[in-house]
Amino acid sequence: MPWPSRKRDKGAVADKKEPDAKIAKTEEETSDKEEEEKSAKPPAGSSKSGWKNWKKKDEAGGEESKITYCHWLLKSEPESRLEKGVDVKFSVDDLKAQPNQTTCWDGVRNYQARNFLRSMKLGQQAFFYHSNCKEPGIVALVKIVKEAYPDHTQFDQKDPHYDSTSRKENPKWSMVDVQFVRMTKRFIPLSEIKAHHLAHKADGGPLKDMMLFTRQRLSIQPLTKEQFDFVLSLEEEKPH
Repeated sequence: MPWPSRKRDKGAVADKKEPDAKIAKTEEETSDKEEEEKSAKPPAGSSKSGWKNWKKKDEAGGEESKITYCHWLLKSEPESRLEKGVDVKFSVDDLKAQPNQTTCWDGVRNYQARNFLRSMKLGQQAFFYHSNCKEPGIVALVKIVKEAYPDHTQFDQKDPHYDSTSRKENPKWSMVDVQFVRMTKRFIPLSEIKAHHLAHKADGGPLKDMMLFTRQRLSIQPLTKEQFDFVLSLEEEKPH
């Protein structure tokens, strides 16, 4: 694989300036000390696209779905950063340059994030999120094209995410394969998502418990259908 360590999750740290380890892949094994994503402070006030209006529009099309995690948010670093001498950069453009625009999502070293990987099902969609950069946010959609299997980088002593305690007969770490689906119609910045999150905390919208703000350090994050649909609807809105 041309980019030896990508989307790392060893300690998916808060956006910028601490390494997110491909954040898709660099997350501390103990991620109890949460750090808030260092994004620009969102404007005060309510969610401009209006959760209540969006909810009415959504309900007009059918029943609300059950509260289950069926979508994902995957963080990865688009800017160069060396980890043990290896550049862990992996942007959406790097994904698009892969054969069949498909890659393994390797290097996750956080147990909760690993368990989320193991829960992923074929065909499920995820947001590709640029992290640990000047302006973090969602840039594209990807889908799961291969369910969890052992992450080979845990056995590679030259890889930044080598784990000497993992055994081939009982691997600790897993990965999935993802494929590029499309770019979002516009870049959806963290600051904008955060503004909706704060508004939804007050009025009960779907982003009130979004893990991007309650478990900031995780590089693999589950989304409910309501959360996914609401965030995706933002691509139709004019930037705030």
